[in-house]
Formats: sequence, C-alpha cells, structure tokens
Amino acid sequence: MPALTLARFQRITPQQLRAFEATARLLSVTKAAQELYVSQPTVSVQLRELATTTGQRLFETTGRQIRLTQAGEELYKAVREVAACWQRFESRIAEINGLVSGRLRIAAVTTAEYFVPDLLGPFSAAHQGVEIELAIENRDRIVGRLTQGMDDLAVMMMPPDDLPLDRMQFQVNPLVIIASSKHALVNKAIELGDLCNERWLMREPGSGTRMAAEQHFTEQGFKPNVVMSLGSNEAIKHSVAAGLGIAVLSQLAVQPALWPGRYSTTVTGQNTLPSDAGALLQAGLGIMQVKDFPILRHWSVVWRKDNPLSATARHFLDYLQASQA
Repeated sequence: MPALTLARFQRITPQQLRAFEATARLLSVTKAAQELYVSQPTVSVQLRELATTTGQRLFETTGRQIRLTQAGEELYKAVREVAACWQRFESRIAEINGLVSGRLRIAAVTTAEYFVPDLLGPFSAAHQGVEIELAIENRDRIVGRLTQGMDDLAVMMMPPDDLPLDRMQFQVNPLVIIASSKHALVNKAIELGDLCNERWLMREPGSGTRMAAEQHFTEQGFKPNVVMSLGSNEAIKHSVAAGLGIAVLSQLAVQPALWPGRYSTTVTGQNTLPSDAGALLQAGLGIMQVKDFPILRHWSVVWRKDNPLSATARHFLDYLQASQA
C-alpha cells in the first residue's frame, strides 16, 4: 500500500467506521446514534471527520431522508468486506484452538420471528462463545441483505432465484385461510370458489406469504378480491378478527404455540393439522376448512455460494440438521 494512502487510512478511527456502518445500514443518523448508545451530534462529527479524511462526500440528503453517494456505497462495501475478513479470521483461529466462537449473523423474514428464537436458544446455550446477531425484516429487505452479503445465513420461505444461493429446507410452513370466528363459513367444509365474493386482506407485495398464496390462486384459476394490503402478520390478524376480510397467513403466525408441530398429508390430498381452537377463539379468529388448504411450503435457511461460510455458520447448520432428524 502506498505510504500516502496508508497514512490517510491510519487517520480513520474505529469509532468513525462504526458510526458510518450503522448510518449506512440504517440510513439514519438518529437510529445509528441510538444503536451505538452515543449522541446524534457525536455520530455527525464522526461522519464529517471520516468524509474529510477520505476526501469524499459519503451521504446526500433528499428531503428528510439520507442516502449513500457512489463513494459512500464503495466505502460501505469496503467496510463490510473488512468486517467479513476479520470474522473469518476469528472463526479460523477458533477452529485451530478447537473452539466454537465468533459471531453468527442471521436474518429472517417477519413470519420466522415466531420460531427462530426457539432455534437459536439451545444453540446459544451450547455455544456460549458465539455472539448472535439476528435481523428481522420483510422478504424484500432480506433479499437486499443477501444481495449485499450482510449475513451468514437467512431464514425465509421463498428464496430468490437470481442469486447464487445454497439452501437447506428444515421445516414445513403451512399457509391457512383465516376469518373472523363469527364468519358464517368457519367450521364448514368449503371450496376456494365459495370465497370469490369475500374481501381479501393480503401481506404487502413482495412478501413470501403473498407470493405463495398468489401462486396457488393462479394454479387454481382463482382471483381473490384484494381490498387491503398490510405490512405485518399482526395487523392482518387484528383486521381479520375485526371482520374486515379474510386472509392467507402462515399457521405459525396464527398459532405460534404449535411450533415445532408435525404436519402430514392424508391419502385424499387434504392436509391434517394440529389445532388450538381455544387460543384461536380468544383471538377472535377461525381457520377455514377450504379444499386444497393449507398450502404446504417449507422454511429454508440459505446462504451465498460465493461467500465462504464461517465456522459458526457451519456449526449452526449441523445443529439445525441434527435437530430435525
């Protein structure tokens, strides 16, 4: 490295890089300050000093939002690469010493928040030297994180086809149709066509649940009357309970206590599911008995083929595979 370049690099402090990484990831100085437990002016000063040292404008303002400049994008990429290299070094040293330690970065789609902590708990207890970072985002943001290589592993139902990914399926994810417990068709055996005049509530476009439901509807030649899109499972459940419409959701979002329930398919093609009628009624919800439902999809843990897995990620995959045996 040329002396001048090295001298400039040596003037950059770890505090400046942490402030930049958090701000670039969150696209908010306020949120970065909160995450780092420092004041907002402190983060602003660190960002100004970093911009002066690099001689580049790193952020630009559009209205009330900030975004990375082209130089900022390149610096953000470099910071992530350095962090990934250091993590691989720590993991390799841990392997040499026969230890399982380091950092495990996992991202999961919002529906997976109902069970991912149950997977991580025993693993964390057995490997107390591992620091776990868990990010819960909607599917589009998880795909963005995979694109940028921000995480070791990601848990999702509908992995993208346009990224070089390896995957491991580990648990079935049944998608059910829910309605208000007062709905006239709850507890009646019906067909999908019987719901053509219903008001449908759906997850936001890009959601894995919505993509799976729309794929199934297309296969069945059914077009739902979608009247509302909502960004969270909880919002949909409350809206359905209030009688605003019916919806397709993962049964784990409706009855999370069932995890890790076993689901099977009968010889007639109708899927049988465990149930918890009391909890459903208390929430004001009912699962509709619709032919060809639930839709059975699977949860997958995915990772980039072109990024070497850390030792902690490999240990977690081994643990996950063993726990499903």
